[in-house]
Amino acid sequence: MSDIMTPMSFGHLLNWIMTEHEEHGTVFGEHTPYKADAKYVRTIFGRPLETPVGPAAGPHTQLAQNIVAAYYTGSRFFELKTVQIMDGAELSACVNKPCIKADDECYNCEWSTELYVPQAMEEYIKAWFLLKVMAKEYELGDMNGFQFNISVGYDLEGIKSEKIDHFLNTMKEAKDSEVFQSCKQYLLDHVDQFKNVTREDIESIQSDICNSVTISTLHGCPPQEIEKIAMYLITEKGFHTFIKCNPTLLGYEYARKTMDDMGYDYVAFGDFHFKDDLQYEDAVPMLTRLMNVCKERGLEFGVKITNTFPVDVKQNELPSEEMYMSGKSLYPLSISLAAKLAEEFDGKLRISYSGGADFYNIRGIVDAGIWPVTVATTLLKPGGYQRMSQMAEILEKENDEFTGVRASAVKNLAEEAKVSVHHVKSVKPLPSRKMKREVPLLDCFVAPCKEGCPIHQDITTYLQLVNAGEYEEAMKVITEKNPLPFITGTICAHNCMSKCTRNFYEEPVHIRAMKLEAAQNGYVSWLTQVKPADVTEKGKAAVIGGGPAGMAAAYFLRRGGMEVTLFEQTDSLGGVVRHVIPEFRIAGDAIDKDAAILEAVGVEIRYNVKVESIQELRDKGYTAVVLAVGASKPGVLRLEEGETMNALDFLAKFKAENGKLDIGKNVVVIGGGNTAMDTARAAKRTKGVERVSLVYRRTKRYMPADEEELVMAVEDGVEFKELLSPIKLVDGKLICKVMQLGEFDASGRRGVIETEEICEVMADTVIAAVGEKVPTEWYEANGIHVNERGKALVNEETCETNLEGVYIAGDALGGPATVVEGIRDGRMAAEAVIGRTLVQDYDRQAADEKVYARRGVLKELEEGPAETGRCLGCSSICENCVEVCPNRANISIQVPGMARHQIIHVDYMCNECGNCKSFCPYQSAPYLDKFTLFANEKDMEDSKNQGFTVLDPEKVSVRVRYLGDTFTWTKGEDTRLPEGLQQLIEAVIRDYSYLLV
Repeated sequence: MSDIMTPMSFGHLLNWIMTEHEEHGTVFGEHTPYKADAKYVRTIFGRPLETPVGPAAGPHTQLAQNIVAAYYTGSRFFELKTVQIMDGAELSACVNKPCIKADDECYNCEWSTELYVPQAMEEYIKAWFLLKVMAKEYELGDMNGFQFNISVGYDLEGIKSEKIDHFLNTMKEAKDSEVFQSCKQYLLDHVDQFKNVTREDIESIQSDICNSVTISTLHGCPPQEIEKIAMYLITEKGFHTFIKCNPTLLGYEYARKTMDDMGYDYVAFGDFHFKDDLQYEDAVPMLTRLMNVCKERGLEFGVKITNTFPVDVKQNELPSEEMYMSGKSLYPLSISLAAKLAEEFDGKLRISYSGGADFYNIRGIVDAGIWPVTVATTLLKPGGYQRMSQMAEILEKENDEFTGVRASAVKNLAEEAKVSVHHVKSVKPLPSRKMKREVPLLDCFVAPCKEGCPIHQDITTYLQLVNAGEYEEAMKVITEKNPLPFITGTICAHNCMSKCTRNFYEEPVHIRAMKLEAAQNGYVSWLTQVKPADVTEKGKAAVIGGGPAGMAAAYFLRRGGMEVTLFEQTDSLGGVVRHVIPEFRIAGDAIDKDAAILEAVGVEIRYNVKVESIQELRDKGYTAVVLAVGASKPGVLRLEEGETMNALDFLAKFKAENGKLDIGKNVVVIGGGNTAMDTARAAKRTKGVERVSLVYRRTKRYMPADEEELVMAVEDGVEFKELLSPIKLVDGKLICKVMQLGEFDASGRRGVIETEEICEVMADTVIAAVGEKVPTEWYEANGIHVNERGKALVNEETCETNLEGVYIAGDALGGPATVVEGIRDGRMAAEAVIGRTLVQDYDRQAADEKVYARRGVLKELEEGPAETGRCLGCSSICENCVEVCPNRANISIQVPGMARHQIIHVDYMCNECGNCKSFCPYQSAPYLDKFTLFANEKDMEDSKNQGFTVLDPEKVSVRVRYLGDTFTWTKGEDTRLPEGLQQLIEAVIRDYSYLLV
């Protein structure tokens, strides 16, 4: 595959747009058009502007189809991708690929257009005509309601070159250019294809395409050079002019402190660019002079804030040494610079804005008098161009004239940005959103939440049922795979939510809470319908241990038709959840309700029975034994001096005594996992305790605890003592060595280095939460083989030990794990005992129109069951790769005979930016791994992708690469090409012929 894009002809583009719109109701995959209202029109550069927002100079304004998709969804101000003297193959050779990483804050290592400058100009002029006719044909707004703004760089010599000079002159007045004339003539020749566009409309399309320019300069460009470029474009070319400024104007100390305070301390940058770039004391007088020059000539002048921010590659983010930061982390710097300049110039300096603008901050920016606003990062995330509609809608405002920038309002935005949940970095590194499997060529739509769940709950199905108020039915779906809806609805580690696509919008759907919603509203009616299954299986099973894993094993065994007895050594079920996890985390009556489910399905439960011998159970006729005995053997932390208390012992006593323990005023918890967080929070609630400190040898970012647990500990007032390694407890003080973070290693992880510095932490009691161990001695006493770490050796697919018919599940298997992992193990063991699958999938598909209506719409957490309405229905429609591709190179198509849409990659539209890789839920890159349509055999030869090129569309004859072999196939011939791929190829040729070059 090549990273060289092939622009489409004007006729191809127009045919694609009109055919797709007519047959599928979309334009380049965008489902919902934005229709502008004339009453919201603003004016800038002497021209009307229907919305003050659009795509920034970057990946969304490089090709004509990108600009079309942006316009269709609400963009009206287009900052065209920067042109410079270096272009085409020469520039492409300098841009490492992939070049975009936008899964959280955004990084890129690409800059100006990768096309040749004449090609770029043609793309912009083709787009100009397409937008004009689309406005009228699809009633999207006035034909003159949008504006193009050209971006040029990077030095005066290059700008004065014949190539760039021709570009500037043509974009300012294009009537004599070949491309302008050919586009116009094509429209006139095909005017009969339109319903609303007339010959007069086409003739009226103005040829003065651009009357404004944004100057982009490289980092380190001297102020004199910047001013010369501006003076040239103002005085000799007559452009309204914006100068793009850099965040470096804020100074290194300000930028470093802001990033550190907001959690971006890992973002590495030195002071080089801050010293080398335009200095603030030089910028102010220069901008003042240029404002005066423009005022004399009746031109508008301002600054564009900001350029991207250069940072070092430290964690293998991109294949480069330096990359440019943008998005959520750039916003606090960019808006701070805007505030500084607004105050400096008393609001008289016009500001065009970019740098982390999105749905959540754009209204504040525009209301402060800063517009137009251009965006990139938000459009690179799932929802893609469709996100533009929501921004355009909230910016609708009548009679909004520019009267100046309100400095006080911008200052408030800058202060708010530093604490906003939309911009502050998460405490913990983001978990991987990807599944550990490769994307298939067909039927790749999948719900990441379900795949991330250890028991593969049918999440999207029960969310739909909760949304419809069908709680009893939702409980039926949930309990098909999960016998503990109250426990998991309260304290589940919710890996499903870590995988939720909504993470790329704002925050995940609160799946766990919706499960609890279903349980609280559907439990009683559902439970009345639950009856014990007939005993249909031979033998009988014993389950030892009444924690989550044991409860699950017993539930599935009994529901599967087997007689089962659950032995629990205490007087109640729940295990660690019941006896250790504090009441403030989960109430006892919630556990009681789950325990009642086991009774309802017919599990025999024997309390206060401690089983010591597996053989004794066999002697009593039990043919299968599931050991769910937990991991209660205390982990040991040995100090050089002084004793520590075990965390589980403390938590059990805390719960039994309701917090009335005598552990002193100052408590230190050692550890960084979830148990440590529970311990610290419980200690804060213990009678007489005044201060709780949590000591860990690394920083919060590297603690193993879930972020939710960590944040709750912080909110409870636990004091985190980071980078401390405990040595000894002496005279009420825990003596620790101070550690420091080392450099990033090849994997992007930072080690810790011990220093000679000593730190003391006040401690009357030290509690060690350093992990519990499985009962190795008990296993060995019963003849179960263990590994060198004392853990039982089991069949990973069945949980069976070396003893036939003896299985291990839950914490007893590998040490402390999550509740839902215990349920997974319990079911795995039950299915191994009975010899068949004991659950079924409930795959309820959401309606296409409902799913598409949610895509691209940012929406905060809702109260109650309304929260289910935020679900994006990924099991029905994923299309992340389609949405996030700026070039529209991933296409969703409908193949006759197939229930779901299919994804095809179009090679000639792709420049290998890699953005689709970041958001594909599989461990894959769609631009490399999806079945690919090639323009011709040469392009196919240059690629390793599986795919095809069309040789004869009438005969459906193609050249195909499949499983490493390349061959010719014609419909009707015998072939080893799967039928599904045959159908896909035929659908492309018959129903999507506009994809073919």
